[in-house]
Amino acid sequence: MPDFELENSCITNGFSRICGVDEAGRGPLAGPVCAAAVILPHGCELPGLNDSKKLSPKKREALFLPIQQQAVAFAVAFASVQEIEQLNILNATFLAMSRAVQALQIPADFALIDGNRLPQLSIPSRAVVKGDSLSMSIAAASILAKVSRDNLMPQLDAEYPGYGFAVHKGYGTAAHIAKIKELGPCPCHRLSFLKNILK
Repeated sequence: MPDFELENSCITNGFSRICGVDEAGRGPLAGPVCAAAVILPHGCELPGLNDSKKLSPKKREALFLPIQQQAVAFAVAFASVQEIEQLNILNATFLAMSRAVQALQIPADFALIDGNRLPQLSIPSRAVVKGDSLSMSIAAASILAKVSRDNLMPQLDAEYPGYGFAVHKGYGTAAHIAKIKELGPCPCHRLSFLKNILK
């Protein structure tokens, strides 16, 4: 289970407002990429908090509001399909992360970033591999990002019916790929991700 050990080490080094940052939606064939930044109060308790990928949708939804209620500050941000196509998925993810950190109602003075590479931020930061399994702040961010993106996809399903976005959330399931081949891509598809499918 994630804990506050990483956050505590940052506090020991003189920082007081440590945000965890994570993303959701790097892999799908459609829709934006989402990032969240969360500052949790030291020692807060969120039973069941874990890496969002290890939790069922129901458990993620159950933690979504309590995280926001207990957080010192939180923010969710997106990078659009157009930005993914222009910048590539890595840089678009970094853009969403930067937007989330900048949007915090109370500014962070240090960021723990899930992964092995860092976005450009105006505050010091540290990359943490498997951070959503180690840091409570990153785990909280992973849930906010995942639920926020999942909640957006039914809107795209209503705007572009027929692809099943509300079900597969834009990921490359067999049913989704079959619909792309049948209907062709729509404006919320990442065309650079479809090259092999559209051959």
